[in-house]
Amino acid sequence: MEMEPFIIKEKQLLRLINWKGLSPSLVAGITTKNGGVSQGDFSSFNCGLHVQDVTEDVLENRSTLAALTGFPLESWVVGEQVHGNKVQLVTASDKGKGATSTASALKNTDGILTKEKGLLLTAFYADCIPLFFYDPEAEIIGIAHAGWKGTVNEIAKEMVTQFEKNGSVRENILVTIGPGISPEHYEVDEYVASQITVDVREKVLTDKGGGHYSLDLKELNREILLHCGILRHNIDITNYCTYREHDLFFSHRRDQGRTGRMLGFIGMLE
Repeated sequence: MEMEPFIIKEKQLLRLINWKGLSPSLVAGITTKNGGVSQGDFSSFNCGLHVQDVTEDVLENRSTLAALTGFPLESWVVGEQVHGNKVQLVTASDKGKGATSTASALKNTDGILTKEKGLLLTAFYADCIPLFFYDPEAEIIGIAHAGWKGTVNEIAKEMVTQFEKNGSVRENILVTIGPGISPEHYEVDEYVASQITVDVREKVLTDKGGGHYSLDLKELNREILLHCGILRHNIDITNYCTYREHDLFFSHRRDQGRTGRMLGFIGMLE
């Protein structure tokens, strides 16, 4: 059994603790669905502005998270997720983008990275896989949103490439694969299965017959990371499943699409 990289201290979030010893300024984790003010399908700590929740409630939830993380809303950077593989380097000039409205979010962006302190990089999830990246040597951090499309289009590899362009050595890059849907609850069709490269198929796909497969998205992301030179012992995977842990997480599949979003975050305090 792999060591669980997340710990629940406050009801609103799981804190990523496996990297804490490397830098006291590093703050990372993912929210739960608990401890907020949203109602109905979004009860209660929904952090997504793009899901028909009451805007004021979402902003109150985000303000709660800002207080818990030590990063005020005006320091947040948010991507407009499109299930793509575009990764963007951000700087202090991007602070506040997407923090209080979707209109100002970084366009067509599913991954963000920075070398600067004082920015909170964020992304939204409700079954898709959160990928957290950290190079303690080069002091670069990143976060990516990897659903099946982003995963097969190798957003993980794209992030590694961007880290290297900014001075990282891949042997130094640490990755944590966070709470997402587990293969037991993630059935896909032939169309999706056919897009997974042959060499890793047997590790991530289980044929259930009749053109149905269960897909291990967390493991597929690990395989992609290993393929691009990330060291096995530098990759941590959570045991949490968004579908199974219904008391902790929103799940798009379990909740038939009517649900809130968790927010994944990583930042280096100034």
